[in-house]
Amino acid sequence: MSLIKNIYRNYGDFILDIPSWEIPDEGVTVLSGPSGSGKTSLLRTLIGLEKVSHAQWLYKNLDLAALPIGERQLGVVFQSYELFPHMTANENIKFAMEARKIQKSNSNFDRLVQALQLEKCLRTKATRLSGGEKQRVALARALIGNPRWLLLDEPFSSLDEDLKFEARLLVKSVIKEWKVPTILVTHDTRDIESLATTVSKMQSGKIISTQLFSGTSINNTHL
Repeated sequence: MSLIKNIYRNYGDFILDIPSWEIPDEGVTVLSGPSGSGKTSLLRTLIGLEKVSHAQWLYKNLDLAALPIGERQLGVVFQSYELFPHMTANENIKFAMEARKIQKSNSNFDRLVQALQLEKCLRTKATRLSGGEKQRVALARALIGNPRWLLLDEPFSSLDEDLKFEARLLVKSVIKEWKVPTILVTHDTRDIESLATTVSKMQSGKIISTQLFSGTSINNTHL
């Protein structure tokens, strides 16, 4: 289990207050809740983009929150994917490899390209990629460094409805194959039904429940 503690930040008109949040070190923990409940703020705090004094993220024998952002070894996919528009898909992925000082011979580059069906778009500039291709490139970039955790912020929201079903299946298969614990921010019940193994609900800056998820219903067992 991972234990996240002591997250408190006053934004003036909003307070993020997570005294303690325990989640499994496997599967997909969905962070759900209405818009404005603090989901993305919490995710940005875990990444290290929002500074919070005394925060802790106890994972195995490490406190990830005490590490610099570059050493937390997190794979992140933002809602807007954040690809470099002047780079090709191939260059976007390799930029992440270079930033992490990963040699191609020691990476999962070829395996990721095949798993995410990127062979046909590697030489395409990011501005010319489809929504689904951008998502897959962003996912490949997040996974190329063998992250300790994968953090996904509304990764399907910009896709057409016809693409969302296929995208969920692809993401689910990749997470399972790479065996990377994942936090998924979403308010879409279809994302929860397709991907969740655990669901944590947020409201007004607080975690109000964390429960195991099975099928289309939530078990009554609190973690």
